[in-house]
Amino acid sequence: MNPIYFDVIVRDPQICGGEPIVRGTRVTVRTILASLAEGAWIDEILADFPTLTEIQVRAIIAFAAASAEEDLPMPAMPMLA
Repeated sequence: MNPIYFDVIVRDPQICGGEPIVRGTRVTVRTILASLAEGAWIDEILADFPTLTEIQVRAIIAFAAASAEEDLPMPAMPMLA
């Protein structure tokens, strides 16, 4: 089973220079992540981008988490005795 973001996030060289976007929009993943980083709540993002759904915003968050996990391997966690 593919993660939800496989259906939500696409790259198209003809749209936004090939940056990852929400399928069917010109809204970039970077724009939504920047809004979240600035402290915007999901409902605020949905008000600013009425073409998006909450599921799409959550898919962007999942995509970012998965990307960070791939790029920055977590150090080994200490084991509890």
